[in-house]
Order: sequence, then structure tokens, then C-alpha cells
Amino acid sequence: MKKSMRIMTEKPLNAETPTERLRTWITGNDVFFDRNQGQIPEAPISLDEWVLNLDGEVDKPLTLNYQQICRMPKAIVANTLECSGNSRSLLEKKASGNPWTIGGVGNAVWGGVWLRDLLDAAGPTPAAAHVAFEGLDKPLGKSKIKFIRSIPIQKAMSSTLLAYEMNGDLLPRKHGFPLRALALGWTGANCVKWVHRITVRKAPYEGFFMDKVYRVFQKGQPSETGELVSHISLNSIITQPLRDERLTTGRIVILGAAYGGENHVEKVDISTDNGDSWQPAEFIGPDEPHAWRHWQYIWNADRAGEYVLMSRATDNQGNQQPESAEWNVLGYGNNGIREHGVPVTVV
Repeated sequence: MKKSMRIMTEKPLNAETPTERLRTWITGNDVFFDRNQGQIPEAPISLDEWVLNLDGEVDKPLTLNYQQICRMPKAIVANTLECSGNSRSLLEKKASGNPWTIGGVGNAVWGGVWLRDLLDAAGPTPAAAHVAFEGLDKPLGKSKIKFIRSIPIQKAMSSTLLAYEMNGDLLPRKHGFPLRALALGWTGANCVKWVHRITVRKAPYEGFFMDKVYRVFQKGQPSETGELVSHISLNSIITQPLRDERLTTGRIVILGAAYGGENHVEKVDISTDNGDSWQPAEFIGPDEPHAWRHWQYIWNADRAGEYVLMSRATDNQGNQQPESAEWNVLGYGNNGIREHGVPVTVV
């Protein structure tokens, strides 16, 4: 099954995974969604020249080359990564940004080193509160603003990976070779690619992408006062059947995935009657922290007609996916049940 990526912009490259390729627990590197603010390096970064610098509020600044990082204790984790604006185009009211459907998400098995091991070696000072990442991608546009993001040091120390492998291969160039930050269970906006500098700070990094772009705010509200985009919202998606597909009466297999970021998905329910009743889906495949859970539901469709299939996830904290998403200017965090409904025709 070969399906090409849906490209929204070429420069920078922003493209989403075909729905059919979301049916596997591991999303292939070749179809893993692309989200960029700058230009992908045109050639692989030379490992003979590349170094990682860790500085700022630390007792002992570090400079490490690739081989030194690879010889550190290794971690291998599964992690579902999602673009902050995934499913934006499904909102009833238009929001600004790339028109993602459901393909701005994917799950991979990542290999690398824990950021906390580097931070422990550097020795954060008592003032250390945030960690900023800077990549080697080339800024685009007249203003030439670099994509720099910071996360709280608690997240950096607890569950942030510096990845150099993706699904058993070296990290692909377009996904951040040689090193990418992965704040597990947080959106891709917090997971800087082509990392070459990590700076420990007293306060969050202040800049265009921190204060103007990755914030949840309403029309007329100053963007910098909005909530910073961080955690992945509890969500479920239907990957089979496709939207507007024509099906025949009888046994119909509905497939999908559910994910909750830092929280664990406990159950998924399915409705075939516009939410009047719900039935439990069956989980299939691996169950790993920070990774999505795939599920299936066998629908005995005995009558022809028009239907809207819906899925609803519940996590281990008792949170349930909302019936409809809360709109915001940039359309972040769309996890509404009805927005993700899949209309089908049964004949």
C-alpha cells in the first residue's frame, strides 16, 4: 500500500501522513509527518564537525561530539508525536495555519540518551528553571527568526530524550539528524530538530515562536497571555473506513488509534448512531507509555443508510475526550469527538 504524503507547503516543508498509513502501530519514517518552521539542511550535517554545546545555568558547561553521545547509556522508547495544529481543518470555525486533517501525528520507536544524564553531568545551578533548544535549520522569511523553544527543567529532567535513532535507523535528515529533542507526550512544537545547543535558563526563552505562535489564545487577546502549547490532548482517530467511503451491509471492521500524551488511554468507545449509544472498542497491539493505542470495533451494519462514525477516548485520570473542541485563533488541540466523526454510506 503506497500512499504519498499530502504536502501543504514546500518551503518550509509541511506534509501529513496518509490516513491509510496511520493503521500501523509504528509509523514508517518515509511517511512520518513533516512540520517545519525553517529550511531543512540541504545536506546531511557532518558528524566530523557537529558538536552539542550545553551551557547557561550550569556549573560545568559541556561540549560533546556525536561519538561521545552515542557511548552514553542508551534509552529506547516509543513516543507518539503530534503537531500542535493537527486536525485544525476539521474545526467548524476556520482557524489560522496549515490545514491539517488527522495526519499530523505518528508513533515511532526512538533511540537516544536521556537529557537528564547530560544535565546531571553539567550540574544545574539553583537558579536553573528552564531548558532551551536551538537547531541548525535555516530561518526563512525576511525576519530570519530562529526556531528556539524552551521547556521547564522538571520536564527536561523527567521525560525528555535526545534522540539519534528513529524506528531502528539513524535519525533521518528531515526528522532532525543528528540529534532531536523529544519531550515525551508533548507536542512537536517542543521537540526541536537538528539540535546543536542546549541552554539552561532562569526563565522561559522569550521570542516569536514562544510568545506569538505556540500559544492558545482567543481573538483580541494578546498572544503572549495565552497558555503555552505543551501537552498532547486526549484524542482518538478513526483510520478505517475513510471519510465518505461507501460500504456494504454486514460485518464492518472499524480501526483507529487513541493517545493521551503523558496520560494512559484506558478505554475507547464507538458510536454508529450519532452519539445516542456507545459500545466499547477492543485494544490491539502494544501498550507503551507515551505511545498511542490501536483499537478495533466490529460493526454489524444491517441497514443501508448514511452514518457518522465517532470514537471517544478516556484516560487513566478519568478525563474523557470532549464532544466538541474549544476553538482558538490558531486551532490548537482539536480533540473534539464530533470534529473527528467519519461520515460513511452503507448500501
